[in-house]
Amino acid sequence: MSMFCYQCQEASKGTGCTVRGVCGKTDIVANLQDLLIYTLKGVALVAKEGLEVGIKFPEANHFIMNGLFITITNANFDDAAIAAKITEGLALRDEMKKDLAAKGVEFKNTHDAATWTGNTVASFEAKSDAVEVGVLATENEDVRSLRELIIYGVKGMAAYAEHSFNLGKENEEIFEFMIKALTATLDDTLTVEELVALTLETGKFGVDVMADLDAANTGAYGNPEITEVNIGTRNKPAILISGHDLKDLEQLLEQTQGTGVDVYTHGEMLPAHYYPAFKKYENFVGNYGNSWWKQKEEFETFNGPILFTTNCIVPPREEHIKRIYTTGASGYPGCVHIEADENGRKDFSRIIEQAKTLEAPVEIENGTIVGGFAHEQVFALADKVVDAVKSGAIKKFFVMAGCDGRMKSREYYTDFAEKLPKDTVILTAGCAKYRYNKLDLGDIGGIPRVLDAGQCNDSYSLAVIALKLKEVFELNDVNDLPIAYNIAWYEQKAVIVLLALLYLGVKNIKLGPTLPAFLSPNVAKVLVETFGINGIGTVEEDLEQFLG
Repeated sequence: MSMFCYQCQEASKGTGCTVRGVCGKTDIVANLQDLLIYTLKGVALVAKEGLEVGIKFPEANHFIMNGLFITITNANFDDAAIAAKITEGLALRDEMKKDLAAKGVEFKNTHDAATWTGNTVASFEAKSDAVEVGVLATENEDVRSLRELIIYGVKGMAAYAEHSFNLGKENEEIFEFMIKALTATLDDTLTVEELVALTLETGKFGVDVMADLDAANTGAYGNPEITEVNIGTRNKPAILISGHDLKDLEQLLEQTQGTGVDVYTHGEMLPAHYYPAFKKYENFVGNYGNSWWKQKEEFETFNGPILFTTNCIVPPREEHIKRIYTTGASGYPGCVHIEADENGRKDFSRIIEQAKTLEAPVEIENGTIVGGFAHEQVFALADKVVDAVKSGAIKKFFVMAGCDGRMKSREYYTDFAEKLPKDTVILTAGCAKYRYNKLDLGDIGGIPRVLDAGQCNDSYSLAVIALKLKEVFELNDVNDLPIAYNIAWYEQKAVIVLLALLYLGVKNIKLGPTLPAFLSPNVAKVLVETFGINGIGTVEEDLEQFLG
């Protein structure tokens, strides 16, 4: 075993990757990510002692947030960048300790994470250290399971916090919870019951961070509105932007004005088209392609440069590396990484100039797809929706949010959508929608049968919609609504969405295509018995269970 990772749905053999990640990361990258997480815990230990005496370290908040984001599945494959981040973190931790001492505060925590020196220069040293501090260092299976569930939730939380931060919105309580959660995973005195409680608290802050991001996005770009998005092309050189960060997209669109270069979205960037502020850009053409896992073939036909703003990178073909750029938490060896200056501005001129020298994208499909059904847009249709429910025209809503992935088993979600009765409506967010958002499923009295709220973080919109319907129908329990949950998961942002739903009291969620490998049998039993979480079966079996 040269590594161990089981944080994503594609964990090898359903138990964990031990030689190389199914995502494509090497054992060196995996081990460095383990060491980075350990470094973040050390920084959190110092920050926690500072908070206890009223001393705050904003730089620690930002470092922890970005460091967690870097370790999300498919975000950063650059071993040199991760090693540099570890070195930066150790220096920050030690400077924080000196700062406390200068203010007369004695740092009392003697945990190894607070003193580890972290030699990661050689890969064998990284591997040796990672074995000591990585996932399997916690011997008790249930404690390990809960610790990792909390850490993965906090990783997703950090991703959403960073998007908010990029738009000028910070929430001190979110940062303080990240510090609390990270240090708790080092505390051997905590019981399983206490860790279960912390898991639910993670869900509470998951709701908060998604609410913050929703406010940041809509404050900057307006409320999403019903939009037909072009999926064809036009004959101009172009840049493809992928990932999730809307601030990066805004800067790219501003810098491409008047250059003759078009901009297309890919994957999770599709919902950017729903925001009013982006509609003023004439060169913001449409969405190219499908979900993240098809990018190798779609990058071949796109021809132009690609900008990754966050995770969802598939290790590219060698011939594509010279036209792939990364920014933010993302990274890949050999690809140019674009940093922000001290004012948060990123210079995309290099990408734009390269685009001018390359051919226009090859059209791989044409037509339009409809989205933009975030909470405010659905509220605008509330009377229509309520009337349809009361009349029986809409019998049930199915929340089919979450992630897509490359496994054949995910065809289940396409089949499930196709076989749903025509008096049902799908509420979706995240890249799971690519399994059915181009199907002709029709509408119910003018209401499309697929209502796309946006990115994975916009699952918050679906929760807000559910709570609003509960209020409208004067129900005491959100589970009494005609709403069923059939969620697809892949990585850690889906984990925080799941924990947020559990915190809001949603029960009987089906989770697939497999249950997480990091859930021990006992922890899985708690989730099943307390919240009714269960895995998917066949489409026919699940439809019968949902529809009764």
